[in-house]
Amino acid sequence: MYDVVIIGAGPAGASAAIFTAKAGKSTLVIDNDKGVTKRALILNHYGVMEAAGPELVETGIKQAEKFGATIVQGTVTKVEQGDQGLKVITEDQTYEAKHVILATGMLTDIAEASGLKTKPGTEPRIKTVFDVDADGRTNIDGVWAAGTAAGVSMHTIITAGDGAKVAINVISELNGERYVDHDVLKA
Repeated sequence: MYDVVIIGAGPAGASAAIFTAKAGKSTLVIDNDKGVTKRALILNHYGVMEAAGPELVETGIKQAEKFGATIVQGTVTKVEQGDQGLKVITEDQTYEAKHVILATGMLTDIAEASGLKTKPGTEPRIKTVFDVDADGRTNIDGVWAAGTAAGVSMHTIITAGDGAKVAINVISELNGERYVDHDVLKA
């Protein structure tokens, strides 16, 4: 059983995976390779003069892997309660997790099969998002959502920040106390 399964490896999902894996949580990321960031040219990302979307996504995945996250290709069809946690069901495999973070970008198609509440999106071209609280929790215990799928702006810097925020909240819940991750330059 994984501590965290993250669905989606775009800016929100990879950012969440960086934090959860760096915190020592067993982390699996399932990605279907359909993210829209791979078509983007990013000119408005703090600290980055210019980035091609595919490079940004690849860098995020490499960072998550560096800290121990496992990345697999697959399409998740359903998330459901299991005997000791959550089951994440793909087209050909089932994974178990204590927590699941939905970072599915513009896609909320697993909502109905999983019993997840949705609401209308507010961003252009985003018709539906998962209904979450301020921390990223959905209506199913242990299932969280981050990024565009949770209703935040599609901009990569915002979705990455939201993925990190939700990951911090998941880590804090797993640890039983507020988690903070700050690295310090070596003198």
